[in-house]
Amino acid sequence: MSRFWEHFIANGPEYPAEPVPNEPPPGEVEALDAFSRVVIKVAERLRPAVVNLRGKRGRAEGSGSGILFTPDGFLLTNHHVVQGSERVRIRLGEGGEFEGRVVGADPWTDLAVVQANASALPYAEFGDSARLRVGQLVVAIGSPFGFDSTVTAGVVSALGRTLRSITGHLVDNVIQTDAALNPGNSGGPLVDSNAQVIGINTAIIQPAQGICFAIPINMAKHILPQLLQHGRVVRGYLGVHGRGVPIPRALARRFELTQTHGVEILSVESGGPADDAGILENDIVISLAEQPTTSIDDMHKLLMQMPVGVPAPIVMLRGERQLERWVVPNDYPDPVRQS
Repeated sequence: MSRFWEHFIANGPEYPAEPVPNEPPPGEVEALDAFSRVVIKVAERLRPAVVNLRGKRGRAEGSGSGILFTPDGFLLTNHHVVQGSERVRIRLGEGGEFEGRVVGADPWTDLAVVQANASALPYAEFGDSARLRVGQLVVAIGSPFGFDSTVTAGVVSALGRTLRSITGHLVDNVIQTDAALNPGNSGGPLVDSNAQVIGINTAIIQPAQGICFAIPINMAKHILPQLLQHGRVVRGYLGVHGRGVPIPRALARRFELTQTHGVEILSVESGGPADDAGILENDIVISLAEQPTTSIDDMHKLLMQMPVGVPAPIVMLRGERQLERWVVPNDYPDPVRQS
């Protein structure tokens, strides 16, 4: 018997030693644990306040999500989730089902308020979407395809997007995220690491993956009082779409501006108030009605405060010049007819 076989019988086969996988450095383990802890904390805090909504649309039944923001049953969702419904069924993630009524809806921002016929309910806190940064961790909670309280996590992919909503209206200053959303997530919250709502999930792009959108919560906070009081938003409009941009430092110094941002005009509707006032694409609006406009939220807020049909000054930067024009805001067309 050869020495090879003697050794084989006595000791068994000898295989080359498999490389031992490198243990992750302690810092990576701690980072993973920290990420997990954040998502778990947010999910435990918010899931009880996330609801599933079901409403009738003719013979069909629509479904979506919502987030309770008061203990007496007021919740925020998408307009397209409750469109065509006066009454909806509200199911809590931890059990319990109630009837609810649609208090107000705004197709222009794709937001709506519903009140559940219940009290002493769990509720979420609103954050500040103006403080978001690209790359920031966010968590989405909703009921995709009827699977209640589904949690997904991702990051803020981009800010200041313009999105055509399901209702057909262009919505400015939208949050883009890669937190996975599916049909049924609409109306649910997008949440930051402090468990505060910073957006309302509204749309996905099919068949793309990881391109999802949410309405910033600051926009919702601006229109909530009118939805609660009037059932709709009474606002002026200029007929423009825009985004917040930094003001070039050289122009800020030249014109002694104290603000660092303005609203860049991306498009102007033909025959609208802005068109009549001579506002052009690429203009950067820095004030409206003698109030600074540092963001789209500022402009929306001002248009809800300004009287319709009354001329107001608007100041903008065009190239190397600072210009002032007078613009007359019109009332939006009746959102009931336009929805």
